[in-house]
Amino acid sequence: MKGIRAIIHSLVHSWHLFVRRHWQGFLAWRERFRFTEEALHLLIAGGIGVIGGVVNVVFVKLIVGCQDLVWAKGNSSSLTPFQGTEWERLLIPVAGGLIAGFLLYLGVKWSAKKGSNNLLEAVSMGDGKLPFRTALSQAFSSMVSIVSGATIGREGSITQFTSTLASKWGALARWHPYRLRLMVACGAASGMAAAYNAPIAGAVFAAHIVLGNFSMHLFAPLIFSSVVSSMVSRSFFGMAPLYRTSLEMDLTLFQLPWFLVLGVLCGFMGGLFLKSMLWVRSIFQRFSIPIPFKLALGGLAIGVLAFRFPQVLGNGYSGVNLIMANQLNLAAVVALFLLRWLATILAVGSGAFGGVMTPVLFLGAALGGVFGLYGMQEQWHPDIPVAVFALVGMSSLLAATTHSPLLAMIMVFEISLNYSLMPALMISSAIATLVARQVHRTNIYSETLYAKGLDASWESDRFGEASRQRVGDLMRHPVPPVRDNDFFADIADRFITSSYHFLPVVDQRMRLLGVVALSDLKEYLQMGEQLKSVIAMDIMRPAPKCLTPGQRLDEALSVLLGAEMRNVPVVNNGKDKKLIGAVNRSEALGQLAEAMSSPSLKSGTGRSELNNQKA
Repeated sequence: MKGIRAIIHSLVHSWHLFVRRHWQGFLAWRERFRFTEEALHLLIAGGIGVIGGVVNVVFVKLIVGCQDLVWAKGNSSSLTPFQGTEWERLLIPVAGGLIAGFLLYLGVKWSAKKGSNNLLEAVSMGDGKLPFRTALSQAFSSMVSIVSGATIGREGSITQFTSTLASKWGALARWHPYRLRLMVACGAASGMAAAYNAPIAGAVFAAHIVLGNFSMHLFAPLIFSSVVSSMVSRSFFGMAPLYRTSLEMDLTLFQLPWFLVLGVLCGFMGGLFLKSMLWVRSIFQRFSIPIPFKLALGGLAIGVLAFRFPQVLGNGYSGVNLIMANQLNLAAVVALFLLRWLATILAVGSGAFGGVMTPVLFLGAALGGVFGLYGMQEQWHPDIPVAVFALVGMSSLLAATTHSPLLAMIMVFEISLNYSLMPALMISSAIATLVARQVHRTNIYSETLYAKGLDASWESDRFGEASRQRVGDLMRHPVPPVRDNDFFADIADRFITSSYHFLPVVDQRMRLLGVVALSDLKEYLQMGEQLKSVIAMDIMRPAPKCLTPGQRLDEALSVLLGAEMRNVPVVNNGKDKKLIGAVNRSEALGQLAEAMSSPSLKSGTGRSELNNQKA
């Protein structure tokens, strides 16, 4: 035993001698290779991307398998993959609504925590934590609703469940709320990107809708997560676009006014769609019955429609392809538009959990198809194919309901892989957004927050909840300081054995005197034997501007923006200046950036400064 101790002691002693002998080389190596917080966020985002891709694959496989069991298989030339008798089309949506509602009811009872399960609320108003049990019950409920023919999309559940898994990962790792919020946004990006095979749109969705922030230190992880999830999904489903079109057309300047008109029409109809959905939801909320019976009632209404018109069932992918292929006449497209509008607001209004983006894309394609077919019939624009108006209608109605023209035009571009229509997409989507905001003030995602009395608009004039936090809420243990009389070799050893680039210098009473920067050591490396007499007081810089625990984050903004240090010192007060902690600069700036650009600040220099700062 003594021999082993002697060997260990000898090895440790040899290591210390080696470090002392080569500390200059270690300093140079550490300066060249360092693992930053941004790199860590990219690694985490990549892991979340894998999760999102796997969730999408599992979800799709389960839905397809269950649909094959419940319904007879349709074919690609039909308007619906749901083939069954009239009575099956009536009763299966009712049974599906009852089971889906029961799963939601169990999720509420089963959930240990009573926090919000809305990912927008968790990011903009909360701490980034989402309840796992509730998300699991919602995922199965959504799956049952989709299998039974409800007109909702799978992207909602995939996005929600991926975000919840990302949040759970961060909670288990005990990471700070700032990182949890970013992980939830990465989950939303990866889920949306995998569901639509659209990595750019997934990242834009998370940045604009979830975070409300395009600053690079937040946007880069969203991009990485979206790309990884898309590649995982493509390894199973390939790269084929959701909506098939071989259209290649160079639009002329004289044809663009037609898309301005279509944008106005889609903007008005988008606002009207949101109002009708809220009206139906308010009707269902008046019924004081359990949630399973509400969903069953909604399923019954959809079943009554499907009894005569089976085309109202499902997500409508095949219907969009038939519209773009110009295989339906004007009367059929008008009927489809009205029936699926009614079926969608009944499904969502009754409380079915799922995505609304897919039904909106169908309604947009149908509305654009109606506009295109009627215009061709009247010889307004005989040279413009119906498929062009269908794709532009998809983008415009999506922009009108999300109030995000950038997301809409990128989404339609990625799911159609047709770049030639980008000018029409841009013009029509922008017009539709402006018109829709006049018809209905909130978008389809922030409506839930607005109903709770939370201002989730991007144009709000107030600071968000994060900016009302105190420095003490984010304060960590201080960076271990060096004493004012510590020698140069001891300071160099501290830099070698830690990841810090700045070390605070304190006196015997822990009062902050200054800081030593790793870069400041370079000018002393050639001093030879004179280094033995150099102490911290000779090297240190003056003490930087410090924070105090009672400061609000918005009051600390100027200090955070001007700080060169990654960990800004926190002192007890401005007089004594005793070092008591530190605040991670990127974490604090990130919280302020989210608060000021998402639910917070309307305009001003603060937002642009934050977005240009490197965390």
